[in-house]
Amino acid sequence: MKPSHIKKIILFILLILIGCSNSKINNTDTDISFDMAKLEKATFAGGCFWCMETPYEQIKGIKEVISGYAGGAKENPTYEEVSSGSTGHAESVQIIYDPKEISYETLLDVFWKQIDPTDDGGQFVDRGKQYRSIIFYHNKEQKILAENSKQQLNASGRFDKPIVTEILPFTNFYKAEEYHQDYYKKNPLRYKYYRYNSGRDQFLEKVWSEKEELKKKLTDMQYYVTQENGTEKPFSNEYWNNKEEGIYVDIVSGEPLFSSTDKFDSGTGWPSFTKPLEKENIVENEDKSWFTSRTEVRSKNANSHLGHVFNDGPKPTGLRYCMNSAALRFIPKKDLEKQGYSKYKKLFN
Repeated sequence: MKPSHIKKIILFILLILIGCSNSKINNTDTDISFDMAKLEKATFAGGCFWCMETPYEQIKGIKEVISGYAGGAKENPTYEEVSSGSTGHAESVQIIYDPKEISYETLLDVFWKQIDPTDDGGQFVDRGKQYRSIIFYHNKEQKILAENSKQQLNASGRFDKPIVTEILPFTNFYKAEEYHQDYYKKNPLRYKYYRYNSGRDQFLEKVWSEKEELKKKLTDMQYYVTQENGTEKPFSNEYWNNKEEGIYVDIVSGEPLFSSTDKFDSGTGWPSFTKPLEKENIVENEDKSWFTSRTEVRSKNANSHLGHVFNDGPKPTGLRYCMNSAALRFIPKKDLEKQGYSKYKKLFN
């Protein structure tokens, strides 16, 4: 069986099982009940919307992710119409997010890491303009940020072909049929089968994985913590009781994360801080592992797992950023200028 037939077969079986047809589904433009005075929208096309919906679902600050059709001429298109390529729409996801909790730049970073931005004929096994990659900007600021991120990716040399992802003004978005929404939750086996056979995961692993290099660069514990979401033992890690003045940076990328000026003894046996040194270098995600709900903390650029943040810290923030020493590198005050962090010397004057 050809991989390109897998998605159609899955959909055919699903329709039989749930006993519905597209003609019975109310497929109208989205009607979001959130207070949009506080929230914003982002719209991305990256091939199969099942696969594009998943990575955004668990990120803190994102309130809803909707699968649908964007950019075409026909009102209220059906899946069959869009997949035929006759309407001009692209399979897309619309993201409702709180800009105070997550930035548009972070949404762009996630977007680039889900697609092949050098393919203008579709995405992986899904071929045709209806599956091409597009950033639909909702305002001038989003347009500028999208163009900048595209230029940076082009200049990074990560791809050996030009970035062809389009950046277009948002015009319309129609919510897809209900059976497409949260497909990975409703049909996990079919979703995993399709995703693997589409070639998407293999491509992304090849392009974005730096595991072998990191294994050589990091100790076993550093790799376990940052790349495998591990946790080191309390009271027997490098920085839990460090009282020297300086800053803490990501062990992988060197991006500044925390300062000794915000460090306190939490009694937990891990280095704890009341706030980040650079808020934009921190990403917070919902973590439902271990039968509970916590807020995971990762670094933005390296995507290293750092630890978790809790609401039981001291004043003034009331927060406790409980970090793993293995995810951090400490730079003493006396070495800040020598190691390229001179801007932080003023913290200790």
